[in-house]
Amino acid sequence: MSSVTLEHLTKTYPNGFISVNDVSLHIEDGEFVTFHGPSGCGKSTILRMIGGLEDITSGRIYLGKELLNDILPRDRHLAMAFQNYTLYRHFNAYDNIALGLRLRNLPRTVIDSRVKEAARFFGITDVLNKKIRALSAADRQRVALSRAVVCHPKVLLVDEDFARQDEQRRLEMLGDILEINEELGITVLYVTNSQKEAIGLKKKIIYMKDGKITHISE
Repeated sequence: MSSVTLEHLTKTYPNGFISVNDVSLHIEDGEFVTFHGPSGCGKSTILRMIGGLEDITSGRIYLGKELLNDILPRDRHLAMAFQNYTLYRHFNAYDNIALGLRLRNLPRTVIDSRVKEAARFFGITDVLNKKIRALSAADRQRVALSRAVVCHPKVLLVDEDFARQDEQRRLEMLGDILEINEELGITVLYVTNSQKEAIGLKKKIIYMKDGKITHISE
């Protein structure tokens, strides 16, 4: 796995709005870190810059000792679970989970082993042959998480919009990502607007406002 380091990270949009303002932060290998603050404070923008979905205005992002600034999103050893995750409805669950591994041209036996391993971890072995459109919303979410971890990422980025749903499924999703962190040792960066949720996770909290870190709670 790997640490994440932000050095003087800044994001300014063409209209002059500063979304992230000179943020420096070090996240240890294997940590679960929650970013909390009001909408528009820059927390989701930080995740998107780490993932390569947003250009960096200035500053540096490191994954371990590797500078990520000019590395394409697909070449970063990261996984992202955002609201607009794409599951292919004409594929079954197995093929959705396997997609990233096939794009990497891994051997069929390796793909099969990893897909089944992820399915066992998330408890969806019995739905692997079902089409996505036939799955419950909870199982679709677990298919998306399986696809995220099946490539053995060093860091998992989770935006709160991924869990914009009823309270029970949100709690189930939080349980899943805690398990990913604790059992697989993957560093997790999670964004939430809810202070109650951030505190309830009992993990390090990065409090943000107006593009800056205001304080950190261990």
